[in-house]
Amino acid sequence: MSARKSIQRIKDSVTQHDVINMQYTSGTEGFPKGVMLTSRNIVNDGYYIGENMNYTAKDRLLLQVPLFHCFGTVLGVMAVITHGSTMVVLEEYDPLLAISSIQKEKCTSIYGVPTMFIGMMNHPMFDMFDMSSLRTGIMAGSTCPVETMKDAIEKMNMKEITSVYGLTEAAPGFTQTNAADSFEKKINTVGRKFPNIEVKIVDPETGEELGPGETGEIMCRGFNVMKGYYNMPEKTAETIEPDGWLHSGDLATVDEDGYYSIVGRIKDMIIRGGENIYPREIEEFLFTHECVQDVQVAGIPDEKYGEIVGAFIIKEDGFDDVTEADIRDFCIGSIARYKVPKYVFFVDEFPLTTSGKIQKYKLGDLGLQLLEERRERGEL
Repeated sequence: MSARKSIQRIKDSVTQHDVINMQYTSGTEGFPKGVMLTSRNIVNDGYYIGENMNYTAKDRLLLQVPLFHCFGTVLGVMAVITHGSTMVVLEEYDPLLAISSIQKEKCTSIYGVPTMFIGMMNHPMFDMFDMSSLRTGIMAGSTCPVETMKDAIEKMNMKEITSVYGLTEAAPGFTQTNAADSFEKKINTVGRKFPNIEVKIVDPETGEELGPGETGEIMCRGFNVMKGYYNMPEKTAETIEPDGWLHSGDLATVDEDGYYSIVGRIKDMIIRGGENIYPREIEEFLFTHECVQDVQVAGIPDEKYGEIVGAFIIKEDGFDDVTEADIRDFCIGSIARYKVPKYVFFVDEFPLTTSGKIQKYKLGDLGLQLLEERRERGEL
């Protein structure tokens, strides 16, 4: 059999609905699950992602996110392949190598989770490199702080930066800001839905569809929804409704123009004495303090209230004298009293997955551990 006939025989034996990519979830909430994705899922998703950034054959993407993750394989490889662009691939994330590669290779686009952008812009040699070739890229993978988005636009020349929202089970994106969107939309939303995908926000308890401005679970249905979890039919049934709607587990709102904003994970919501607290609101406020390089807010188990608010902060250099009391004083009077962090922990790093996402579910236990250490030192 000739090579041409052999290739044709193979082509005839497969369809766009066959599983081509076994993608494992990142493990931000626990043990990863095998997500079965098809050609139809990832090729179409990658195409629309590239469209929102106006990719052409002239674009050069610095790809520093892992290829074993949808961020690399779909947002990266599939977006580039479907637009004839160029990839400049880093084997692993290194902030200095990234910013030097932008200058050397004249990259027009770069991807990263927020912690990667923070690392690049806070590198002591950042100002030595030319970022003028950049115009676009993606900040995604976890909640994108407004201040970090602003810095990327201003310091890295990423005036057409975009933010993609989704999850591995959605191949992975289903909303994205567009390169042409306003500054306000870029920094405050995750954009509008992709073409040929349905998106809705529902009450997590009743399933009732909600209107603009109301907070509920964001769900999607369309070409991007996974085939299912590998060898986990019960988990698949919990995640995908019989009529095809995919649960995200995330809380969101939508405005009158169809732009979505992510409030946080349903599981990350802190319930303090019956009050619902969304960590992102507190995180965004804390980012305005000059000492805060990065911050995560999480619930810490408490006998009296069920959960209390804990803030985990990575400081900027030169702020060693800032105390827990200083952070609490900064909050009091500016945000509701019950949202003020009961405890503030200054840390050097956050627990991360191999793809750079923050494992927020581990922060509650870390808070308990750090409180116990304070008790042993007689500080509580």
